[in-house]
Amino acid sequence: MDWIAAPDAWLSRLVLQRGLALVYLLAFLSAAREFRPLAGERGLTPAPVLLRALSFRQAPSLFHLRYSDRLLAAVAWLGAALAAAVALGAADAVPLWASMPLWAVLWVLYLSVVNIGGTWYAFGWESLLLEAGFLAIFLGNDSIAPPTVGLYLMIWLVFRVELGAGLIKWRGDPCWRKLTCLYYHHETQPMPGPLSWFFHHLPRPLHRVESAANHVAQLIAPFGLFLPQPAATWAALVVIVTQLWLVASGNFAWLNWLTMILAVAAVDGALAARHLPLPDPPADQPDAPTWFAALLLAAAALVAFLSRRPVANLLSSAQEMNRPYNGFHLANTYGAFGSVTRHRYEVVLEGTNAPSPDGAARWREYEFHGKPGDVRRLPRQFAPFHLRLDWLMWFAALSPYAPSPWLHALVQRLLAGDRTILRLLRVNPFPDHPPTHIRARLYSYRFTTWRELRTTGAWWHRTPEGDHLPPRSLPHPPPAA
Repeated sequence: MDWIAAPDAWLSRLVLQRGLALVYLLAFLSAAREFRPLAGERGLTPAPVLLRALSFRQAPSLFHLRYSDRLLAAVAWLGAALAAAVALGAADAVPLWASMPLWAVLWVLYLSVVNIGGTWYAFGWESLLLEAGFLAIFLGNDSIAPPTVGLYLMIWLVFRVELGAGLIKWRGDPCWRKLTCLYYHHETQPMPGPLSWFFHHLPRPLHRVESAANHVAQLIAPFGLFLPQPAATWAALVVIVTQLWLVASGNFAWLNWLTMILAVAAVDGALAARHLPLPDPPADQPDAPTWFAALLLAAAALVAFLSRRPVANLLSSAQEMNRPYNGFHLANTYGAFGSVTRHRYEVVLEGTNAPSPDGAARWREYEFHGKPGDVRRLPRQFAPFHLRLDWLMWFAALSPYAPSPWLHALVQRLLAGDRTILRLLRVNPFPDHPPTHIRARLYSYRFTTWRELRTTGAWWHRTPEGDHLPPRSLPHPPPAA
């Protein structure tokens, strides 16, 4: 690549920008669907409470001016409409000076949502989307040749994502060094997919191969992203294939898809264009104007300055994972599964219409879209869409006998028949009127064997472990957080 402009990288930029816009679209649609019941004015963890506790400097957000559920919905739907327009080419159809604000507005709108979402938005892929979205402001559009510095900023981001994930594994759970973590991971991961049962039942030698291949993809291949072509393309393909494997084996929202999109920045677009049936590249792409180059170099200098902390974290034996170092979510640290759980617990919500929750009560289960419940239901594929309530239910089960404050609030909403919460569930066993009592039961889950599947038709086997939360009824105020 030329240091200033890479005219042959038009395809890489096209895929990167359109793909990023599609991820933005999913993120805004998710906010429109979930934010009000989870973090709205009457949500499980209300955003107005968080806004009163945080300054603008701690959590930059437009909602510091004023918050309401209607304003949040307006921001979410505006962001979704703008993201859809950019995915269809709107940013390439306008002049460069107008294209940059389109990306900047997307970033500001989503930053405003994430910074008031609390625990529901405390995921590494939220920060990853925001960091990538900020860098996309400086990739230009079809009116100029793709700026090499902008592409390398994207490569630097995916390098930190992959190396951070690799190092946290190598330094963390010993099973990664012993190549045995995948004996458990496919079964105990947060939200299994439709193929996870089959991945779990691969022969153990193949699980060891999976683990070793993961170390190669995350500890070695990232350095190849900075090599001359075609080595950088091959390194990017290793990253992409590894991420596709993760897509097939589980549900990790848009993390894997966005990582693949970012890796495209290192792909030789001209080489790909010669081997794929694609339209001709845009004609007459001059170098960037001086004002754009100045802004790009300023952004690069900012990223270089802010990268001190994530680089120090990568080099530290006490490495952290998935932490933003500033309220703008720029130059974050990333990582995944520094430890792997060996045993799967699930919190199952059950309700009854009985006047008393005694031994004669008949309990019926609430079913979620993504998290395991009905043992005969094959896990579904939801990624790249993010089911935040389902994910938090997995985290709740990691503390089997210490219910989260938001879970108390969830039970109270279900007892009240809150329709906004019920829309986030797959099955409401009390469609006519709310139950009199609800409890949270703890179950031990494991994948069935091949023989058990043939005999019972069940994908899971579960064993009751007791109450996670004893029976509750209205009125019963939740405990203080």
